[in-house]
Amino acid sequence: MNAADKISAGLDRVLTMELVRVTERAAVAAARLRGRGDEKAADQVAVDAMRTELNRLAIKGTVVIGEGERDEAPMLYIGEEVGTGAGPEVDIALDPLEGTTICAKNLPNALAVVALAEKGSLLNAPDVYMDKIAIGPGYADDVIDIDAAPAENIARLAKAKGVPVSEITACILDRPRHAAIIDAVRATGAAIRLIGDGDVAGVIHTTDPEETGIDIYMGIGGAPEGVLAAAALRCIGGQIQGRLILDTPEKVERAARMGVSDPNKVYRADEMARGDVLFAATGVTDGNMLSGVKFGRNSITTHTIVLRSSSRTVREIKARHQDLDKF
Repeated sequence: MNAADKISAGLDRVLTMELVRVTERAAVAAARLRGRGDEKAADQVAVDAMRTELNRLAIKGTVVIGEGERDEAPMLYIGEEVGTGAGPEVDIALDPLEGTTICAKNLPNALAVVALAEKGSLLNAPDVYMDKIAIGPGYADDVIDIDAAPAENIARLAKAKGVPVSEITACILDRPRHAAIIDAVRATGAAIRLIGDGDVAGVIHTTDPEETGIDIYMGIGGAPEGVLAAAALRCIGGQIQGRLILDTPEKVERAARMGVSDPNKVYRADEMARGDVLFAATGVTDGNMLSGVKFGRNSITTHTIVLRSSSRTVREIKARHQDLDKF
């Protein structure tokens, strides 16, 4: 059996559609609490729903990116085993509700997200911050550099795209820590799309600038979200560089326990998510990429994107569910 056959055998294509059910169920649960102002409640129902559905999958899964480390999260914690146990051994990265604040305020781009890869293929990162920079597909590998100044990265990207800097838009989380980056990008003449939350969606938006209006993602967000974004880019194309923010001895020690030997290492997409990767995301609220859950009198409508790296398949699934009992 050659390497390609092993990958195909390891991740059965049936799992692609099974993952859709996982994110659909979490998205519907969270959507019932949109705009209610209760982030914790929305996150909890999404966690409960996603865990229930994951435990129906014919996999022996280990959560490597989840709701937190074991002493911080009662369910879907890092290291938790999920699935029936009768199937391939896989790593799982997940965020049952990416954008809890977004959902609580009923703002755009809240998602339910999960990625799955063969065992040992996803970066087992601690729940810390990560500095990130990402662009979509079609560019040379050296166009962006996480260690370059924001203005230099903007200029490089504009040159590679063949447009003036004024036609580049950067997506940045709206946080006080990003004040210097925001000022530097604006000084170039480029535009900025500030987002309040949801940096997985922010990174994925770089893959289709014509649709989303976003060319580059820059700034510090969560390391778990970085791994999930890398998984998506492995499937759909694009580049990401990330460096863990390990700014205390305690964080360095936590990372070392998870196998991170170089605290200054810059990770690229294929180092955060290797091999055959499956990725699924369902919209909770309406966004640039996915529509949110719609509740009808006799049906529920969901909008999901499901990706696979080995085949570079992108499936967009708009489903109308009439069996409401399953939710």
